[in-house]
Amino acid sequence: MQPIFEQIRNIGLVPVIRLDDPSKAVPLARALKAGGIPTAEITFRAAGAERAIAAVAQAEPDVLLGAGTVLTVEQVKQAVAAGARYILCPDFDPAVVGYCIEHDIPVLPGCSTPSEVGQAVRLGLQAVKFFPAETAGGVAALRALAGPFSKMKFLPTGGINEKNLCDYLALEQVLACGGSWMVPQKLLDEEDWDGVTALARAAVRAMLRPSFAHLGVNSADTAAARQTRDDFADLYLETPERDTDVSVFVGAFEVMKAPGRGAHGHLALCVNDVDRAERYYRALGYAFDEETRRRDEKGRTTFLYLDDPVGGFAVHLLRR
Repeated sequence: MQPIFEQIRNIGLVPVIRLDDPSKAVPLARALKAGGIPTAEITFRAAGAERAIAAVAQAEPDVLLGAGTVLTVEQVKQAVAAGARYILCPDFDPAVVGYCIEHDIPVLPGCSTPSEVGQAVRLGLQAVKFFPAETAGGVAALRALAGPFSKMKFLPTGGINEKNLCDYLALEQVLACGGSWMVPQKLLDEEDWDGVTALARAAVRAMLRPSFAHLGVNSADTAAARQTRDDFADLYLETPERDTDVSVFVGAFEVMKAPGRGAHGHLALCVNDVDRAERYYRALGYAFDEETRRRDEKGRTTFLYLDDPVGGFAVHLLRR
């Protein structure tokens, strides 16, 4: 897959933005970035799209900018010249798609039928925009399309919000989800950048759904671990569970058979996608211990420790 699509995949969310006033583009991009979403689709539905893209590309070059609602080859040229890194179309126009392929410009044409996706496959495209997602049948329709086109990645847009976001992202072929709910017009009109940051952060949380998985408690040896486990079992009226080579379990507690990571032990956080969570936490300044990374058969990270403890606890991520 093209590197830019890998980046979009790890971000997981693409805010769709119509900006009539290009002067708002930079503070908006910074607000989204502060909320954990360093990408956006700025649509050509607004006359100021080209200037908005240029302003963000110059001021925040690490924000992954896409140009949306691109209908003509001329708009592709304008968008790329302004600094857009990828192109999104509401339809499948052979002229636009062909130009992008010829000039090595990442493009996601709008597709909602097998015929359109088939055209994309035959042209060698790796990803398309599933639009309008909800009107075209939603998750069920996308699942049906993904069946025969198993190697194609989809970016669904249209009618997606916090309530149905994870239903789409649960599909392996979904690259990311786009939507305007992260940047409502009211916040743009009021220039409420803190509000945009809060909504972006809420969208990231809805995507990752971080939750407490278990608490790891350090013990001196196996006997001490089993005694601690039995004590927790008594207190929580639980039945002791697994007994592994390194630890014993009861309820939400993992008791280590030897002193382990962290002064007090470790904390496990469950997330929908460890790779997306890693990107988000790295942006906040956290580092990770690469030696602890575990992957599944599809190459997805399933387990990963942060480098540094938090409050005396080592912290690791688990894929839900």
